[in-house]
Amino acid sequence: MKQRNFRFFFFHFPILFSLPLLSLAQLPGTWELLLENAGIASMHTAVTHFGTVVLLDRTDIGPSELHLPAGHCRYDPKDRALPHGDCTAHSALFDPSTLSFRPLSILTDTWCSSGQFLPDGTLLQTGGDLDGLRRFRTFSPCAPNLPCDWRELHAPLLVVGRWYATNQILPDGSIIIVGGRAAPSVEFYPPSRPYHLFPFLAAAEDSQMDNLYPFVHLLPDGHLFVFANSRAVLYDSDTGAVIREYPPIPGGPRSYPSAGSSAMLALDIAGGGYLHPAIVVCGGARFGAFLHRDTDAQADTSCGRISPSDENPVWAMEDMPFPRIMGDMVMLPTGDVLIINGAMAGSQGFEMATQPCFYPLLYRPDQPSGLRFMTLTPTTIARMYHSTANLLPDGRVLVAGSNPHYFYRFNVEFSTELRLEAFSPEYLSPDRSNLRPLVVVAPEKAGYGETFDVEVSVELPVVGIIEVNLASAPFSTHSFSQGQRLVKLEVSAAVEQSGEDGRHFYRISCTAPPDGGVAPPGYYMAFAVNQGVPSVAKWVQLVL
Repeated sequence: MKQRNFRFFFFHFPILFSLPLLSLAQLPGTWELLLENAGIASMHTAVTHFGTVVLLDRTDIGPSELHLPAGHCRYDPKDRALPHGDCTAHSALFDPSTLSFRPLSILTDTWCSSGQFLPDGTLLQTGGDLDGLRRFRTFSPCAPNLPCDWRELHAPLLVVGRWYATNQILPDGSIIIVGGRAAPSVEFYPPSRPYHLFPFLAAAEDSQMDNLYPFVHLLPDGHLFVFANSRAVLYDSDTGAVIREYPPIPGGPRSYPSAGSSAMLALDIAGGGYLHPAIVVCGGARFGAFLHRDTDAQADTSCGRISPSDENPVWAMEDMPFPRIMGDMVMLPTGDVLIINGAMAGSQGFEMATQPCFYPLLYRPDQPSGLRFMTLTPTTIARMYHSTANLLPDGRVLVAGSNPHYFYRFNVEFSTELRLEAFSPEYLSPDRSNLRPLVVVAPEKAGYGETFDVEVSVELPVVGIIEVNLASAPFSTHSFSQGQRLVKLEVSAAVEQSGEDGRHFYRISCTAPPDGGVAPPGYYMAFAVNQGVPSVAKWVQLVL
């Protein structure tokens, strides 16, 4: 441990020295340890509309530290570690409000699988390895005191095996499943649409297999921006046609195992409506690092940003303060992007990275190039391969997982990580609490284009516009949050209703997104944002 900390400090000395003479205590944001031992290392993480969190790992990994209830053991004679029965859990349900958790039963192997929430809030989980390769599984969430659990679907099955695929909900509420190892194709759930070959994914592949876990973003026009290796295309999921090819991003491959990350920036009704999305892709491994097992090859510092609907889109490049692979990009309620977790050398894969990057970054898209990155308070826990990050309804970011080993291993460098942390961005600092709005009234459901009221209370009188922003609940895995999006609603100026008990009450008229291209049907966290400070979210379901 001492050797690792020394190497980290030595590597960072020039960067730390270049910070504006701030002590670490003065950097923005705070950390808190939520659980010392969640029992499993969460390779996949998703937040349900009950505010609970699904933690999910591989099954074929040997025993975890969380036991299943009596009678719930899993028996798989082909299990490489426990062929005579596994009575430990590989999934759990965590309640951040009470810091409680309980084991869930998962039967088929979910190693490097994919997921997405359906419009009714059910988590659809697809593919994996071995007996999970062609499986669908569902988790219908419930209140924390009720016994919901995983359900394995025996039919339908995936058309082909999906290992390292990406899921994205579409405007009609169906799910597209894109790619996977040896699977240059797409298919759908429900399987009412035809399976399509997708030769772009085969063409994007090289000896590093950098076409795995492609970055898939649903654009407001209903088409998909699909990025694999260093290339991207505009894809029509209805016809299976590639409509447009984009220039390669400078700097080489970014998707698995090169371990960059990507996010679509907030969709905003202002400045031309929702028709001008922007995509960012940040970090990545040095070309060949995975192939040559070069664990000390420094990662890329660059971020590329592109507006795919422009007439002549090009990548605008800028540099992060730190090189990074395996970072997670989390859309915050404000429209800023948190870049968190990962390492500064190597690539994705077991035992393939070194030099953990303890420092989160805040990417502020509205700032000029060169001023967009802010370095935040570091953690003390290395979050390497198989770590995750998810936005919680209270505005914190839950950080889980990290297991760069084939089995659970402890008391080694970069050990299997069972601790759960939460990072609180600067907007949750005590000196901003008097700006934090409280959502008093919000609809449980809203239809497309519908106008509805949100009522909030604030300690200080409102200055300017209170935003109402909808954040999806994505499926976080392998440095990409599948289905992530933030939509800023068209709102009226806040109208004060009354003032009592030292607070001011306001009504805000909001217009729901116009269609499922801007925001697919499903549950969203509705945040009121006052001068950059978000409320605790209310869950609102967008319905067709």
